[in-house]
Amino acid sequence: MKAIVITQPGGPEVLQPREVEMPYPTGSEVLIRVFAAGVNRPDVFQRKGNYPPPPGAPQDIPGLEVAGTIEEVGPDVTAWKPGDAVCALLTGGGYAEYVIAQAGHCLPVPESFDRGDRFVKAASLPETVFTVWHNVFQRGRLQAGERFLVHGGSSGIGITAIQLAKVFGAQVFTTAGSDEKCSACDALGADISLNYKTADFEEQLRELGADVILDMVGGDYIPKNLRLLREEGRLVFINTMNGSKVKGPDEVDFGLVMRKRLTITGSTLRNRDNAFKTALTSEIRTQVWPVLESRQFQTVIAQTFPLDEAAKAHALMESSDHIGKIILLNEWS
Repeated sequence: MKAIVITQPGGPEVLQPREVEMPYPTGSEVLIRVFAAGVNRPDVFQRKGNYPPPPGAPQDIPGLEVAGTIEEVGPDVTAWKPGDAVCALLTGGGYAEYVIAQAGHCLPVPESFDRGDRFVKAASLPETVFTVWHNVFQRGRLQAGERFLVHGGSSGIGITAIQLAKVFGAQVFTTAGSDEKCSACDALGADISLNYKTADFEEQLRELGADVILDMVGGDYIPKNLRLLREEGRLVFINTMNGSKVKGPDEVDFGLVMRKRLTITGSTLRNRDNAFKTALTSEIRTQVWPVLESRQFQTVIAQTFPLDEAAKAHALMESSDHIGKIILLNEWS
């Protein structure tokens, strides 16, 4: 089969189409014929050599989420059959004509999606929905009536977090890097959207505060986040794009953690075991999939590219000029 291979660590140009060995499912695995694959920040980190795949995952083919149809099932699979339309969370390998997924990490393509672009929309879901549900609702314990702040509101994670938080009854604040991006966040339901290039989010939200903050920035946002949190607040990290350490004159006051009884947590998803991801998949199917089926959630696709133009897709991802998800289309088969 054909796949996009990381030929060596480096820039987008190291992503090259290659002929690779066809995988086959065993045990509880399924083989998916890929119609569309999502592009995510961890793919960029892996391409640069900074995010090695876990043992057993494809080592040089990126891609953490796909949508397509099941081609074959392993001998232990009973929940799926060939021809089923699914989207799946992967440990890697999604930039290819076919990919192996755990049966327990697959979800049905929502019936509410239009037939013409249902695989594009479905491919935009797994990585962001799994990340948001686990970190905002499980680890962050966001409840109806609480105040929620998500940084990077126009990213794939951001558009997912804004909408799910609103559906489940929270008041939503967000930051984004332009007025256009803030307008997009407003359209998705954000109550307050702040352009972090022209406004200090801590100053603007100081009187309101937040109960849960989802942060993918880190760096100098960390002390600001802690000061914004209300009593019993929860700060959840899923990335630290500005660094995992605070630099500069603004210090972190951990006295705030004690006085306000704050919780600081975070997670990465890729290296979690199959049992954890299977349980998470089951909860998402119960809690989130009805939201999709009832059309309370809008997928936002920034741009699509053919798989053999994965380098262009990565260049767009790194530019941060997009709003929503970037999707690769399998036009090889």
